[in-house]
Amino acid sequence: MSGTARRLFYAFSLLVLTFGAAAYAALEGMAEIHEALHSVRRQETAVRTTLSLATSVRDLYAHQAHTVILGNASHLPLYDSAYHRAMERLEAVQAQATTSEERAQVETMRRTTMELDRLFREALVPAVLRQDHATAAREHARALELVDVIQESADTLASHYERAIGKFEEHASTVQHASFQWTVAILAAAALLAAGVGLYIGRSVARPVSLLEAGAARIAAGDLTTRIALDRPDEFGRLAQQFNRMTAALREHQERLVQSERLAGIGRLAAGVAHEINNPLGVILGYVRLLQRKAEGPLADDLHIIEEETLRCRDIVEGMLDLSRPLQVPGETLELRELVEEVVSRQRESAQHSAASLTVEGEARVAGHPQRLRQVVTNLVKNAMEAAGPSGQVTVAIHAHEGEVALSFRDSGPGLSPEAQKRMFEPFFTTKPHGTGLGLAVSQAIAQAHGGHIQSRNLPGRGAEFTLHLPRSTP
Repeated sequence: MSGTARRLFYAFSLLVLTFGAAAYAALEGMAEIHEALHSVRRQETAVRTTLSLATSVRDLYAHQAHTVILGNASHLPLYDSAYHRAMERLEAVQAQATTSEERAQVETMRRTTMELDRLFREALVPAVLRQDHATAAREHARALELVDVIQESADTLASHYERAIGKFEEHASTVQHASFQWTVAILAAAALLAAGVGLYIGRSVARPVSLLEAGAARIAAGDLTTRIALDRPDEFGRLAQQFNRMTAALREHQERLVQSERLAGIGRLAAGVAHEINNPLGVILGYVRLLQRKAEGPLADDLHIIEEETLRCRDIVEGMLDLSRPLQVPGETLELRELVEEVVSRQRESAQHSAASLTVEGEARVAGHPQRLRQVVTNLVKNAMEAAGPSGQVTVAIHAHEGEVALSFRDSGPGLSPEAQKRMFEPFFTTKPHGTGLGLAVSQAIAQAHGGHIQSRNLPGRGAEFTLHLPRSTP
């Protein structure tokens, strides 16, 4: 999973978890409220059953009272039915009792009800049938006391159930309020989190996409200097890097294409006018050398100047022709250090550069055209020594890398101006008073024909460096 996809997954997972927490809080509260309501209904049923038991006991006592009043046993069947109903409801109340206090009250009512029945059957009914009014009145008073005990226990148990109902209702209200508060709080946090996730997506996805889109639009408009500043360790950062590399490659390709078209135009011009120019130059050079044999003094100096300028014109034409000629690169293997030392040795013999210090470092092999590569090395060495001056230092370093050889020419001169760095390899651009401006252009064309190129840069502090990159020759 990519970096952006992983971060989006974590962000949305956090958002889903937050909403899940809100749903869990709401469901948990609803479950507690449901349990509380179920308990309330159970307690209400217990209250009704208890009150129904109290009513049954009163009915039981009423039949006892009718037996005393009537003075016969005519109500005994009705009493038996009332007693069975009372015992059934007592069993129902006993089944609903869950605490020790509730079970104690139920047990009191059970014992009292059974004692009330025994008193009626064993004492009160016989006294009534004997017409013993005094005993019947006494036993009836005792029965009333037992009924009051049962009624008090029933009222106590019903009050207990009602207090439980109140507690459950209060608990349900508290849970409902707490659930509402928690749900609102979590949903508010989820809303803030959603806004944060939106901002995060905007920064992590929308902004890089917008930058890439704007960069692509500028390139489509022809601005190959576009660079996307997106330093990120994810795929958007890598895409921006590849985008910048693509832009740099397109710009370099365009520059090379423009340079190639310019050189091709120069070559076509040179091929067309070389013959027309070389013939007059040859005639002028012949007459100048013929006049030099007889000239003396200022005239000889003037003729020498004419000769030098004529030779310079011929060099320009030859340089233009070099740019127009297709170069066939042979597969001959060359010892680069030997070629460099040969060129350096010839330059050291020149009186103009006799005071310059020049060293050669490293060695490597390349495949190429010996004369053309010698021409390039000669041009670069000569330029470096002229830039360094009589007391300067020139270092030629050969470095063999994987698949490539770099031949560096470093001088201790003043370095390159910004304009020179930009136009260094353009035909006819020169910083020398007597230069043709074709040397580096021709050298670059030769290097490119060999599958390489020449780069230039200023060294830290002082000096410049020209590096010839060539494919490395395998042994």
